[in-house]
Amino acid sequence: MTSRTERILIVDQTSEIQAALTKYLSDKGFLVSSCADLETALTRVDDNPPDVIFADLGPKAIAELSSQCRVEDGRIPVVVCSHAKQVDDVLLALRAGASDFLNKPLDDHQAVDGVLGKLFDQVRLTRLNQVYRQELEESNRHLREGIAELRADQSAGRKVQMRMLPEHNRQIGDIHLDHLVKPSLYLSGDFLDYFRLDDNRMLVYIADVSGHGASSAFVTVLLKNLTNRLQRNLRRGSSDDIRYPDRFLHRVNKELLDTRLGKHLTLFVGIIDTAKHEMSYAVGAHFPMPILAAGGEAHFLEGSGLPVGLFEEPSWVIYHTSLPQNFSLLLFSDGILEVIKANSLDEKENRLLEVVSAGGHTIASLSEALALDEISELPDDIAIVTVTDMAAS
Repeated sequence: MTSRTERILIVDQTSEIQAALTKYLSDKGFLVSSCADLETALTRVDDNPPDVIFADLGPKAIAELSSQCRVEDGRIPVVVCSHAKQVDDVLLALRAGASDFLNKPLDDHQAVDGVLGKLFDQVRLTRLNQVYRQELEESNRHLREGIAELRADQSAGRKVQMRMLPEHNRQIGDIHLDHLVKPSLYLSGDFLDYFRLDDNRMLVYIADVSGHGASSAFVTVLLKNLTNRLQRNLRRGSSDDIRYPDRFLHRVNKELLDTRLGKHLTLFVGIIDTAKHEMSYAVGAHFPMPILAAGGEAHFLEGSGLPVGLFEEPSWVIYHTSLPQNFSLLLFSDGILEVIKANSLDEKENRLLEVVSAGGHTIASLSEALALDEISELPDDIAIVTVTDMAAS
């Protein structure tokens, strides 16, 4: 005899039949209980639902019992064991909700075994479905908890990242600086900064890290940390790398390679000299190039260069441009081009020039002209820096 876990309830007012069927099923390893009437059977079903019920009850009682036997994954099968004098007796039992019918006396044990085999195939399938559903629900619960934790982490990371950015509406001498960062996800791979180097010079840069999400955002933390160290070195007189755009790119390049994160970035860095009214800059494959505007006209700056973080011994050219009175310098990450509705890259760039030429020199005016606040899902991170000469205002 093999021990089984299936539970069978026998409902029969004849004690001899109860005992005989109980012994036969118990000998086969089933967990068997019995009772003599419908009321007790209903109580048993409520307290400890069996897997199968053998019942000698009339059609009305079978209907009541069957209606009580509905469980989460279907219903408990009820096998009617009764004396059928004609086919209509069987049909009435089946129509009342019986799953099968066995005719008394139950001398044919093969018929009982056949019914049990058929029913317990369904029972085992139901149990498997219950296990799978429970496992799925448990997996979904863990997944929901993981997603909630990830969102909390990313939300905290976003707050940290936003706090690393420079202050809005910064005034350095006659130069007004402002910025906008709109991440496509919680965290941004775009980053920017601006700060004073000395009485006449300031540095401004914009960077776009490859990829999206947490790994790219981590590189922006590294970039901010390096920038702070280079500023401290300048104040202490231990290094003046930050005064030179190409050397700044070299330091970022080395830092990225040393991390072995497999990340690179594009970067534009410019040093504005307000005394000489000029800017020296270097380009680390950044695109689009910044736009310089003055007197109702605007144009992209010239320049090119290798990306940062890919090559062991790269070199970058230092470019120079004069800065007219009342100039505006606008730096963009390439995500800005993704939201401009145009068929080609040339058309997108021309549209951006048109917006700037028409007076789009501030974050507010650019956001309005390009409808940035109306876009709920961005295809890419967007970063903007505006640098405006306020000397004659």
